Amino acid sequence: MVRVMVFPRRYVQGEGVLADIGKYLAALGDSALLIWDQNVSDMFSESVMKSLEENKVKGVPFVFSGESDRTQIGLGIDMVHKAGVKVVAGIGGGKAIDVAKAVAWKGGTKLVTAPTIASNDAPTSSATVYYTEDHIMDGWEVWPGNPDVVLVDTQVIVKAPVRWLVSGMGDGISTWFEAEAAYKGRRGAISGGVSTLAAWTLARLCYDTLMTFGVDARRDAEHKVVTPAVDRVIEANTLLSGLGFESSGVCTAHAIGNGLTAVPQCHAFTHGEKVAFGTVTQLCLDEDKDPAERNRVVDWMIDVGLPVTFADLNMSDVTEAELLNYAAGFVGPGSIAHNHVFPVTPFSLFSAMVAADALGRERKALKGK
Repeated sequence: MVRVMVFPRRYVQGEGVLADIGKYLAALGDSALLIWDQNVSDMFSESVMKSLEENKVKGVPFVFSGESDRTQIGLGIDMVHKAGVKVVAGIGGGKAIDVAKAVAWKGGTKLVTAPTIASNDAPTSSATVYYTEDHIMDGWEVWPGNPDVVLVDTQVIVKAPVRWLVSGMGDGISTWFEAEAAYKGRRGAISGGVSTLAAWTLARLCYDTLMTFGVDARRDAEHKVVTPAVDRVIEANTLLSGLGFESSGVCTAHAIGNGLTAVPQCHAFTHGEKVAFGTVTQLCLDEDKDPAERNRVVDWMIDVGLPVTFADLNMSDVTEAELLNYAAGFVGPGSIAHNHVFPVTPFSLFSAMVAADALGRERKALKGK
């Protein structure tokens, strides 16, 4: 049994750090491909390019389509070769960052990730998740290493719609439960081995941080202020969840979250929102979960605004036959749902999803929501 843990080389979090991006890029090379979508470019290109100029770094912008599909990655690689840049910087959400990771590794450059939202744990990891142009998950790839620098500007993140911060909590809350489940079966993580004590501990710290500070962070973020609660939740969403999932393992919560990308009714929902319902399902699937803890987690999800029922995901009209068919797809050959110590079948997952919906409806009724 080999234990492996992987890390980014440097993690920087604080107010205003994106305006210093040139300093971090200059330490890695004198030229950089900047991968961002049109919205992010419109908001930050002036300050980013100014920082690069001040630090004598040549910036080459690449405004990608907004989807991490293979065509966009190919275009980025072509730009790396034509411009001869030394660094690739992904600036924006998880899609921009995933494109940047693929472009950097295939293009042979250094890598910087600078999330402008805290909606998932992509910034620290070595993996790229591919999607089709129709926004359906299309596999993933694990690169030989992690970003050289992760630059997290809390002031930028708190100015984004609060939904993104809450979505990151939905992604992050799964980390501990999936790490725990994977370790019971000694399942390997994408790091290449079984969880270390460090990864295990960070996964638990992610859970404890979100449960303690999540509700306060949501309230404060609605007022666009960086408070200790917001700062801690951003770190949990980005760093703790990233290190925890990559070096401990994932299971049913992400199998469902990823699988729901193919469900038409769910196309408008974020990755973290879909994973949140996957977490409720996993809690209903695991036979040794304490009902009191399970209920506490669902109540917390309701309080921060995450989906806990079919209705919350616009799936009220999905038939039993359709749901069973989806469940079969979620647990197909090679599915991460099989990282549990017990077998997961289409019918057991279908049953757990129905139970999760019933539990969510019950807890919402008790809270008057």
